[in-house]
Amino acid sequence: MWFFNDSTLVTKGALTNIQKYLLNRQLRLEAQPKYRILCSACAQPGFSCFCAQIKTFDPRIKFVILIHPIEAKRRIATGRMSHLCLQNSVLIKGKDYTSDSQVNALLADPKSHSVMLYPGKSSINISDFDENQKKNLFPTNKNLQVFVIDGTWATARKMVRQSLNLQNLPRISFIPKSPSNFRVRKQPNEKCFSTIEAIHQTIELLGLSQGFDTPSRKHDNLLQTFNYLVENQLKFIRQVNLNPRETTYRRSGQMKIA
Repeated sequence: MWFFNDSTLVTKGALTNIQKYLLNRQLRLEAQPKYRILCSACAQPGFSCFCAQIKTFDPRIKFVILIHPIEAKRRIATGRMSHLCLQNSVLIKGKDYTSDSQVNALLADPKSHSVMLYPGKSSINISDFDENQKKNLFPTNKNLQVFVIDGTWATARKMVRQSLNLQNLPRISFIPKSPSNFRVRKQPNEKCFSTIEAIHQTIELLGLSQGFDTPSRKHDNLLQTFNYLVENQLKFIRQVNLNPRETTYRRSGQMKIA
């Protein structure tokens, strides 16, 4: 017996084979891993989206966050989180910023005084400066612009070494008074902060000298949002340990139609 399908002559047996193929293809598609839909803003799945926790504020300091491509791919990227919280901040992805037009334009802005938040021998430790010292540290007729390197310690060093336009920037740093709360990622030592913690501490130390109302504690939202994400991740890890089979993503066995 013959059948006509889309102006093509096929046999009954061939039609049966096509049906088998289509059904097998549908089963293969259904057996593929199901990936979570990620939030377009924070890049988190629904259960750990932190957007509702964010209360944006103007720290009266312009933060330019230079994020390494590897860090940008991480779901837990605190530089990206900081950018979402901070008004007037900039997030730029790259490795070598020597010829980056956006970075060079920011550096050339005559209304801004640029510094880099980066530890080292040539860095000014602002931890114990009083308010008068902080005010005299930067020009009063320019806006303070802080460049922040966001990556692992190894990639951050390489970014600074490669970016010739950043090497002559004055550097500032501080000594953390408590260990980092980034309990879902290992830090090299207890005095190493995540990017968002470092930015919070910079605002804590310099905000008042730049006209930010530090006693309002608006900048604490950085840590509140950060801690919300950390606690969610720890909760998920505990669930994985208790129910490993329920949280393991594997391709199920493909079914075939005889």
